[in-house]
Amino acid sequence: MTIIDDIVESPAPRGSGESGGPLLDVRDLHVEFHTRDGVAKAVNGVNYSVDAGETLAVLGESGSGKSVTAQAIMGILDMPPGRIPQGEILFRGQDMLKMSEEQRRRIRGRKIAMIFQDALSSLNPVLSVGYQLGEMYRVHEGLSKKAAKAKAIEMMDRVKIPAAAARVNDYPHQFSGGMRQRIMIAMALALEPDLIIADEPTTALDVTVQAQVMDLLAELQREYQMGLILITHDLGVVADVADKIAVMYAGRIVERAPVRELYKNPGHPYTKGLLESIPRLDQKGQELYAIKGLPPNLTSIPSGCAFNPRCPMAQDICRTDVPPLHPMSAPDGTELVGRGSACHFWKETVNG
Repeated sequence: MTIIDDIVESPAPRGSGESGGPLLDVRDLHVEFHTRDGVAKAVNGVNYSVDAGETLAVLGESGSGKSVTAQAIMGILDMPPGRIPQGEILFRGQDMLKMSEEQRRRIRGRKIAMIFQDALSSLNPVLSVGYQLGEMYRVHEGLSKKAAKAKAIEMMDRVKIPAAAARVNDYPHQFSGGMRQRIMIAMALALEPDLIIADEPTTALDVTVQAQVMDLLAELQREYQMGLILITHDLGVVADVADKIAVMYAGRIVERAPVRELYKNPGHPYTKGLLESIPRLDQKGQELYAIKGLPPNLTSIPSGCAFNPRCPMAQDICRTDVPPLHPMSAPDGTELVGRGSACHFWKETVNG
């Protein structure tokens, strides 16, 4: 049995690494794209990990590197122009970047699955949803068409699509946006993977449907004890479902924290700005806060802290020195477990 066979078939505890480490461990990951305008450094030394049964929310504006990191994990980057010059992506202790495409294909879908943000464009419009769901079982498990259709109905029931048996032959356009997203969730869960990556799963859905989809994801995650990486730009979406948060800006993680601690006391000016821009019911009629300026061009990221042109706290050191992800501590010097901020003035941010 090869290493890859062991990853795919191993009876080890669900999602565990071979050495008892995290399910997924991303280490010093860099991703760049070679363009006519120069080299766009989309991901610059990202580090994060996810355990079985844990939810990591990855937050940031468009262009921050959230989705590119996820695509690198899944092995679906366009290369070229994309390139991964350095880093490790350890799944159950094995570096996926050192695997062949065939080896990664055997893990993709069976052990790691992805839910994309635009369900309508992700589903084939000329095939029924039942056929597309059943394909997972026909291709990966060798089931007959009849058995695969029965499994498709079972999964549609599992994600709470009403009258699943009657709707299994319907086409994507015959479902609402929320129902299509449930079908995408069913496809991702079909082979009971250890890890799900959900990339903006509630985009373009109304608030009520967003809540339903997030509640469903959280419920299924608990049932399957999966690791979940939830990629979003909306802090309001993750408050009730995430265990920990990584905030990205210009390809770097600028803050990490357990979810409640981050909402209660952000340690980076960028995170603080994102939180202050969330509409609040107790502030009716007040103008919403907006972070000034725009995210940087990734082919010419500012020197020092990439956020310094937009930061109200920026000083000279911010324009020259790239801040590391400082471990954060309480006023008495006790380290705050799981907290870090890539800001020279994180203490002032917390106390401000």
